[in-house]
Amino acid sequence: MSIPWQRYADDHVRTVDTMTAALLFAAFLFGSEVQVPGAHRDDSVLPTIALAAASCTALFWQRSHPRTVVTVTALAAACAGALGHLLTPLLLGPVMLALFRLAIDTDRRTTRLFFFATLFAVVIPAFAVDPNDHPWPLKTLGPAAWLVLPVATGSTVRMKEAYLEAVQARAEYAERSREDEARHRVAEERMRIARELHDVVAHHLALANAQAGTAAHLARTHPEQVQRILTDLAGTTSSALREMKSTVAVLRQGDDPDAPLAPSPGLAQLADLTDAFGGTGLTVRVGTEGSPRPLTPGVDLTAYRIVQEALTNVAKHAAAKGVCVHLHYGDDQLTITVTDDGTSVAPAEPAPGHGFGLIGMRERARSVGGALHAGHRPAGGFEVTTRLPLYPIAP
Repeated sequence: MSIPWQRYADDHVRTVDTMTAALLFAAFLFGSEVQVPGAHRDDSVLPTIALAAASCTALFWQRSHPRTVVTVTALAAACAGALGHLLTPLLLGPVMLALFRLAIDTDRRTTRLFFFATLFAVVIPAFAVDPNDHPWPLKTLGPAAWLVLPVATGSTVRMKEAYLEAVQARAEYAERSREDEARHRVAEERMRIARELHDVVAHHLALANAQAGTAAHLARTHPEQVQRILTDLAGTTSSALREMKSTVAVLRQGDDPDAPLAPSPGLAQLADLTDAFGGTGLTVRVGTEGSPRPLTPGVDLTAYRIVQEALTNVAKHAAAKGVCVHLHYGDDQLTITVTDDGTSVAPAEPAPGHGFGLIGMRERARSVGGALHAGHRPAGGFEVTTRLPLYPIAP
């Protein structure tokens, strides 16, 4: 937050420059009258007034042409020293202000170059043609001290402004990064919810459709079995509703007391999943090789969803009677293979605009560091193979 006089200076630049030039003009004239005891007094004031006027008038362009203004004010100070005037801060005021502005608006190298050039331009004439023969410290050390002061001050102001700009830039970048990260997380969450909904809806609708078709067929041939199929169909739709409610729970507010707390499905529910397909006339066999071990929640859910989607694809697209689900627990990965004996199989890649099951399975496998391959079997049917990493579970 800027203080009132700084705001006034920023809003009334021309007024401030005029007042500054007038004050320095008066100081220049007053400083020309300051002499050491015994020095010769020059009664000719017109050259001094002209130098003061030229030097102070040049200050009106200090913001737009700082190098030119430093040159003009330095030459005026040098001429004043050659006339025998003592180089005091009053007389050096215009060139000091010009150096201050130069240090703020330009780089360090330019400031250093103009400082030494100004110092030599002021000191050398005072040594060469000083009619009053002032003591050498007043002609060297004094001007050097007064000229280095605005250079140091201006450089400090410039570095402070650069630091504040860098801090502001970092803050803006951090804010943009946070917004980008938030949008990225929202997009990922939407994709996750979309995959979950796709898996839940596609699986249960395919299963319900198969069960309804079976019930319609049995109603004509074995009506006594229809009740069992309809009971399974009711369970399928109820399960679909429960899973959909659990999936969209992340869209609820965190303080919603009705938010479901059901755990995500995993391979522990694999038997229920395969039994559900029994009512469609599809025989599902499950085989396990190796020593089963607990899986991380992400890998467990991914394995379940991939098997679910693969069985759903078989029920929807393959004229198959049997499916084999094989689980192989290796040292560092779980390999899941789902094969069917169908003769009409789904394409390995979906046609444009529909069929995103295989894409979703691949994305699920990649999300946990695994891989998935799907394709036709040489002996007929279709095979889906996925390899998922077995991460250690913290005790």
